Formats: sequence, structure tokens, C-alpha cells
Amino acid sequence: MSDAIDVSDKTKFAMPIRNLISLIASVAVGVWAYFGIIERLNRIETNNILMQADLIKNTEFRIKWPRGDLGSLPADAEQFMLIEHLSGEFDKLLNNIETGKAPFDQQQALTLDFYKQRIETLEGKVETLKDNVANLKAHNGN
Repeated sequence: MSDAIDVSDKTKFAMPIRNLISLIASVAVGVWAYFGIIERLNRIETNNILMQADLIKNTEFRIKWPRGDLGSLPADAEQFMLIEHLSGEFDKLLNNIETGKAPFDQQQALTLDFYKQRIETLEGKVETLKDNVANLKAHNGN
């Protein structure tokens, strides 16, 4: 009598059906849990890749926008044009005053006080526009 077990492709194996069902269920739960973990890791990895891309774009924007490499707001351009226009008008008025070619109105003779008041008004407008531009730059992160 030999204690060796002869195993081949024709070997028969008997097992209760409930043990077979519980074994199959255990394997199914294990496979389901494994793929659930893999799916969760894939989702986390994808979110990480997307956040890295957004971070790179944000850093590029944060650096380039204040330098003007990405353009400027239309409001900035409009204010710069108004400042240039007012500066030009101020220069013309100052030149007219210095050369004695100040405009003359038939109703009212212009005096130095009138020019002084006009210049102060123009300077106030220029300063207001400069403050608005500075506020916009501060608001945009400059």
C-alpha cells in the first residue's frame, strides 16, 4: 500500500457544492475589489496630471500677464489713449501760454488765472486716470 497520490488529468475530485459556490464568490469579490482599487488609482492619477497642467498654465499666466506678454485689457488701452490725449492737450496749452498765443474768446478775456485753473483741472484728470490704471494693474495682480 502506497501513500503517494496519483494526480493526472483524469483525477476526480469531490467537493460540496456550497464550498464551490463560496470559493467562486470569494474569487469574484477579490477580482471586483482589485479592479475597484485600480480604477480609483487611475482616477487619482488622471486628476493629478490635469492639476499639473493647470498649474503650469497658471504659473505661465501669472508671470507673463504683468509683463504684457499676453496682451492687455481693452480698458487699459482706452485709458492709455486718454492719458496720451490729455498729455498732448496739456502740452499744446502750455506751449500756447508760453508763446503768448493763448486762444481769445470775444466774450471773455483769458487771464493767467483761467489757464492756471485749466491746467490744474487737466493735471487732476491725468492723475485720476493714472490712479485708475494703477488700480486696474493692482486688481489684475501686478
